[in-house]
Amino acid sequence: MAKKTVNKATSKTTTSKAAAKKTVAKKTAAKKTAAKKLGPRGMTFCTLSSRDGMTLGVRTAKGILDVAKASALFRVKAPLSIHSVIEGADCAPLAKLVDKALTDPRGKTVLVSEAKAKFGPAVPNPEKLLCVGLNYRQHAAETGSAIPPVPLLFNKFNNALAGHGSKVKLPTKVDHQFDYEVELVIVIGRTARDVSEADALKYVFGYANGNDLSARGLQRKTSQFMLGKIPDGFAPLGPWVVTADQVPDPNNLKVQTFVNGQIRQDLNTSDMIYDCKTIVSYCSHHLTLKPGDIIYTGTPQGVILGYPTDKQVWLKAGDRVTTVVEKLGELEVTLT
Repeated sequence: MAKKTVNKATSKTTTSKAAAKKTVAKKTAAKKTAAKKLGPRGMTFCTLSSRDGMTLGVRTAKGILDVAKASALFRVKAPLSIHSVIEGADCAPLAKLVDKALTDPRGKTVLVSEAKAKFGPAVPNPEKLLCVGLNYRQHAAETGSAIPPVPLLFNKFNNALAGHGSKVKLPTKVDHQFDYEVELVIVIGRTARDVSEADALKYVFGYANGNDLSARGLQRKTSQFMLGKIPDGFAPLGPWVVTADQVPDPNNLKVQTFVNGQIRQDLNTSDMIYDCKTIVSYCSHHLTLKPGDIIYTGTPQGVILGYPTDKQVWLKAGDRVTTVVEKLGELEVTLT
């Protein structure tokens, strides 16, 4: 019986062509998938807190969509945390769930009124929580401080995070000089290392309202700010994370603080010494910023520390502190 002769060269060519076709097919499929993927533009997020933990919320005209409950009810798989969204999850399922919740009679069971919602920190688990000190001209002046030659950075930790509506226990055993600081907070959306100021805002996912609560006695004990900044609950954040496309100019936003309804701070982010793009670029030259990292960008004048000594009435248990950042909503905590 004659043996069949196999042309090895022809066989290799055929295999190579088949592999090339598969590669092209995969690339085409990937492009189609990417084209269908919906980003978070125009969306406003929060983190809802419950006995079962924290889950993603999406603000709608009829209340906050509890994404976990909506996903189960309508059998639509969707990202369940703000971190998943920040890291690039497809938001098409979220848009679909919002539409269903607003049009389906069952939707009211997965919508929570803003007044009744229990909020967690808007971004509950950042890898890094950076802060910029003395970053408003009038705030530097009121505290008798020189204008920093570069952004003055310090840090908080995740234990300091608190949600809108939280009760924050004051560490009265170690200090009594407690102060508020309304701040615009940057939420990083892409890995950033050595980025230029011109490109810096392209790496921002969105913005949030923050309150850099401070224990001034501890803060001034040493040359480092950290000790006065890290007590539990001293970094309220939220209630919302608003996507960057809805805040075209982060350095033109009104910022305010109210204590028990009385206004204490009232200025605009245009008074920043180092604007948002400068801050992001500067930080990225010193460490790698990751999606979900947050940066408190500094506070305007009007803090208690800036008052004459005989008029410094420090925050105390029972005080209700509300910070307001234009476009980003109101953030309120009660001190205990």
